[in-house]
Amino acid sequence: MVSMYLHDAVAEIEDEDHDSGKEDRMSERLIRLKEKMEQEKYTCIIGNGTKEYSSRERGVKPLLGWIEENVDVRGYAAADQVVGRAAALLYARLGVTEVYSRVISEPARKALQDNGIECSFGESVPYIINRRGDGMCPMEQTVLEINDPDEAVTALKEKLRSMRQQ
Repeated sequence: MVSMYLHDAVAEIEDEDHDSGKEDRMSERLIRLKEKMEQEKYTCIIGNGTKEYSSRERGVKPLLGWIEENVDVRGYAAADQVVGRAAALLYARLGVTEVYSRVISEPARKALQDNGIECSFGESVPYIINRRGDGMCPMEQTVLEINDPDEAVTALKEKLRSMRQQ
């Protein structure tokens, strides 16, 4: 199941003329990561041409794990199945320089841009929806008003703790 966020689906595309042409601006290393992600069925993969970190885990768990383990991926590229604002801020915290996402939310695109991260994508959607398909992804909702990547890490960890207690 494709997922980078705590969800099983993405918001429907409001406008059929969404900007899917951004893929043609991808670097060679990002193209290789995208292809490997698709072939190996990863949810996300980060690499610099010689070293890679990949995951098939759902949600923001892989990104938070790499942050907690102090994995140094500054300057790396990342390919991801789905990027909402939470993942975008986590990628900023990790220090990646470019991200490809099969599906990306508009708030994620803004967060990447605000943090100087190049962004390529297949589809852009207004927001990432939750697993039930009846509202916004709780992780994206948690960081909608947060701009600081460190603050996002703290807020997301707290949100995950509170969700586990429910």
